[in-house]
Amino acid sequence: MTTNQIKAEIIKALDQVPEAVLNDVLEYLNDRKRMSGAQILRTKRMRRMLEEDSNLLQKLAE
Repeated sequence: MTTNQIKAEIIKALDQVPEAVLNDVLEYLNDRKRMSGAQILRTKRMRRMLEEDSNLLQKLAE
């Protein structure tokens, strides 16, 4: 996908998000702008690990 296509998809998604969530989305984007490349990479890796281990984490939470 090109940058313009991605931006268009983001706008479509934002149009469908409840208004109460928009401020959270803006805060998230602003936080990401301030992160270094290394911090973004660590965040992506952590998210992937949490997604892959979600069943285990749910069992541990019970």
